[in-house]
Amino acid sequence: MHINKRKIELLAPAKNVQCGKEAILHGADAIYMGAPKFSARSAAGNSIADIAELCTFAHQYGAAVHVALNTILTDSELVQAEKIIWQLYESKIDALIIQDFGILKLDLPPIPLHASTQCDNRTADHVKMLEQLGFQRVILARELSLNEIKQMKAQTCIELEAFVHGALCVSYSGQCYASEACMKRSANRGACAQLCRLPYKLLDSSGNEYAKGHLLSLKDLNRSEYLEEMMIAGISSFKIEGRLKDVNYVKNITAYYHQKLEEILQKNDDFTRTSYGKTSLFFTPNPEKSFHRGSTNYFLSEREAPVHQWHTPKSTGEYIGVVEKSEYNYFTYSGKLLHNDDGVVIIDEESQEVYKAFKINAVEENRVFPAEKVVLAAGQLIYRNYDYLFENQLKKTSSQRKIEVKMCVEEIEEGFVLHLSDERGASISQKLTLEKVIAEKKEEAKSRLQNELLKTGNTIYQVVEFEDLTKESYFIPASVMANWRREAIALLDEKETLFSQSNLSRKKGEGRKETLFLKGNPSSYLQNVHNEKAAAIYRELGVNDVVYSFEKQPPKEEVAVMFCKYCIKKALGCCSQTQSEPLFLESESIRFRLDFDCDKCEMRLHMKPFTILA
Repeated sequence: MHINKRKIELLAPAKNVQCGKEAILHGADAIYMGAPKFSARSAAGNSIADIAELCTFAHQYGAAVHVALNTILTDSELVQAEKIIWQLYESKIDALIIQDFGILKLDLPPIPLHASTQCDNRTADHVKMLEQLGFQRVILARELSLNEIKQMKAQTCIELEAFVHGALCVSYSGQCYASEACMKRSANRGACAQLCRLPYKLLDSSGNEYAKGHLLSLKDLNRSEYLEEMMIAGISSFKIEGRLKDVNYVKNITAYYHQKLEEILQKNDDFTRTSYGKTSLFFTPNPEKSFHRGSTNYFLSEREAPVHQWHTPKSTGEYIGVVEKSEYNYFTYSGKLLHNDDGVVIIDEESQEVYKAFKINAVEENRVFPAEKVVLAAGQLIYRNYDYLFENQLKKTSSQRKIEVKMCVEEIEEGFVLHLSDERGASISQKLTLEKVIAEKKEEAKSRLQNELLKTGNTIYQVVEFEDLTKESYFIPASVMANWRREAIALLDEKETLFSQSNLSRKKGEGRKETLFLKGNPSSYLQNVHNEKAAAIYRELGVNDVVYSFEKQPPKEEVAVMFCKYCIKKALGCCSQTQSEPLFLESESIRFRLDFDCDKCEMRLHMKPFTILA
C-alpha cells in the first residue's frame, strides 16, 4: 500500500505520443512533453489531441502527464498561452511546467504549476519564493550538491525534482544568453543554437594558445548510483533529459532507471512509486548503448573531475577494445563482440581525439570489414556508438505493463457473480444470470472456468489471485464466460483510479502571499522579465525599477552571457595560475572573454551582444 510512504516518481521525456506511451510501458511514473507552442524545446511541440490521447493512456496506470510551456513570452503571446493552458487542462494534464512569471497573472485553471529549471532554482530563498508564489514543485538546477538539496528541503515543503540522466547545459539553466547575443536565437525562447558544442581555442590577450577542442562541451549526466541518496536528501521526482531523443533511447534509459528504483524500493520500505502496474522487460537495459558523451554525476557529491568532454560533442558509445593491425580492406581487434551493421568510433589513445567514425559491413571472428576504406593504427581505441542488434531488439515489443487484479467467482441464487479488485483501489462486481447446469466432468469444468476467466489478453490487467467460491462444478459455455469476463473488465475500466482534475491540489488564488522577497534587490536582465505581467509580479515582490529581459532590451555594453559552475581553469588543473589573464575563447567569428569568480568557484563568459570578429 502507498500509505505513510514517501512517493517517488520516475519522470521520462516524450517528444511525441509514441515516446510517451513507451516510457510508461517501460516503467515511468510520469512523462513530460512540450505544449503546442512556447516550449523550451521548440522542435518538440505536441498537439492538444495528442496530449489528450497520452493522458488517457497514462492515467490507466496512475501515471501523470506534465506539459512544458516554459519559454519567456511577449505580452501578445500570453493571450495565446492562456488559451492553450485551458485546452491542456481540459485534456486532463497533471501539471504545467513554466518559466515566465507573467503566467501567474493569467486566468488559470486549477492546475499544479511546476517551476522550470529555466527559473534558475539554485538557492533555498529562491525556492521559498516560488513556493509562496503558488508553485507546487521546483525543478532544481543540475549543479546542486546532495548537501545543498538537503538544506533546501529542510527549509521548504515544496516538491523537489532533479535531473538524473542526459545532456548537460554548461551554463546554469535560464542564465545562458550566448545564443541570443551571437545569433539572436534565444535559449529562453526555445531556440538555443548550442554554441557550447562548438570547438574553441583558449587564448590569452597576446594570442598564446593554452588549449583547444570542444572546451565548453560537457559529458552527459548519469546519477544512477546516487538515486537512494537523492531520495533521502529530499528529491521526489527523478527526471530523464531527452525531449528530442528517439523512442529507443526513451525505452532503454527509462527501463534502466526503473530497474534501479525498484532495487532500492525492495530494500527500503520508506518509499513507494506514484503509479501502478508491474513492468516486465524483454531486454536488458544498458545506458552505454544509447546516445551519451561519457558520464558524470556533475557536482552532486563533490567537484568531480573531469566533467567535460573536449574531444567530441557527439556520442562515443560503449568501449569495445583496441585495434591490433590494419590491412587493405579490414582490421583486426581485441575486445567485445562486434556485429554486422554496427557503428563504431575510433579514438587515438594518446590524444583521445576522434580519428574516424564508420559503419561496419561485416565481422569475421576478430576481423572487421568497414563500409569504407580506413587506415587505422595499432592501439587505437574502439567505441561502438550504434549497436545494430540492440537497436533492432528495441524496435520490437520490448516491455509490457500490467495492473494486478484479484478475481473471485461467487455463486448466487440466479447465477454467478464475478468480483474484481485491482491494486489501484478499484473494485467491481459483475452478475451473470444463468440457469445452473451441473457439469458431467467436474474437475474439467472447474479448470475450464478458471482458465477462461484468467484470459485477460491484450488488456492492461493481469490476474494474480483467483478464488472460486462456487459450491458445485457447473457447465458454462466458453462464449458466455468470455463475454462475462469482458463485461467485468469494461466495468473495471470505468472505475479506474485516475490522476483526475478533481484530485488536483492547486486551486486558483491559493499560495500567493504578500511577502516582499526581493525588496531592495537590484533588478537585471537575469530575471528574464519579458512582459508587463511578469514585471508586475516582480514589483509585488519588492522590485521597484524592473529591468527587462536580454531579449526585450539587449544590453549595449559587454555583459556576462554564460554563468557556469564548470570551470576551464579547474579542468586544466591550474586554478591558482593566472595565464596572463584575461583569457578568451574563440571559435571562428565568436569571441568570449572569461571571468573567474574563485569565491563562488564559477566561470562567466562575457561579450558585447551582436558583435562578431572581423
